[in-house]
Amino acid sequence: MIFTLKPENELEKDGRKKAPLYGEEEIVCPNCHRTLKISQAESAMMTCICSHHFRIGARKRIGYMTDSFTELFGDIRQRDPLSFPGYGDKLEKARKQSGEEDSAITGTAIICGMKCALFAMDPFFMMGSMGTVTGEKIASLFEYATENDLPVIGFTASGGARMQEGLLSLMQMASTSAAVRRHSDKGLLYITVLTDPTTGGVTASFAMEGDIIIAEPRATVAFAGRRVIEETTKEELPKGFQTSEFLLEHGFVDIITDRKDEKKLLASLLRLHGGEK
Repeated sequence: MIFTLKPENELEKDGRKKAPLYGEEEIVCPNCHRTLKISQAESAMMTCICSHHFRIGARKRIGYMTDSFTELFGDIRQRDPLSFPGYGDKLEKARKQSGEEDSAITGTAIICGMKCALFAMDPFFMMGSMGTVTGEKIASLFEYATENDLPVIGFTASGGARMQEGLLSLMQMASTSAAVRRHSDKGLLYITVLTDPTTGGVTASFAMEGDIIIAEPRATVAFAGRRVIEETTKEELPKGFQTSEFLLEHGFVDIITDRKDEKKLLASLLRLHGGEK
């Protein structure tokens, strides 16, 4: 299935009407507190004049970053494997808010004429949390890319492993990491783009396993939360801790790139690694 972005219809689909910072016509920047028209933010790929990067839905991101996209594994539907109390209602609410069946969209894409496998996580589906279906789709995408000699580009946005699926969600860390390793063993390229927020089990697995790790400005990238770490270590953490800038300074990120420049950078990296046939 090939889809194209329809900005006017995307407002409700990416969940922004239900997010506290968003209205139907205007959006408030949490960094500089400017009030922007939705059309103004859209023209800048949902970034503010102050360079704040708003959270966006997975399909909108794919629309910004690709020339075309063919979805794979979209028929895998999220279930409630542990019959966790209230989980079914949460899933239904997440489906309505995001317009998606799960927190990850996977498929193949064309970026400036070069083919790749690509996944994007949706922060409007239970904050992009990773459940069994998320892990299955991403692992399946890596297996597909390995079989078809394709590089993989992944856009991460997640609150971590989904607690309502318990150990089954944590197992996806191993499942996806094993698929990434098989892809790497074949000598294929994997690029990750860390967006706000990328946390928990996603950070501890496939988000930080890329051959090249890109991040958006001021994105929160972490495993445990700041408060949890400070209470555990009894130490005050440095200013800016768990931001993409802090990780760049300490060698965990290769480059920080504005959203408007990401597609060009990804195309250049694909070309350098033999993406052009």
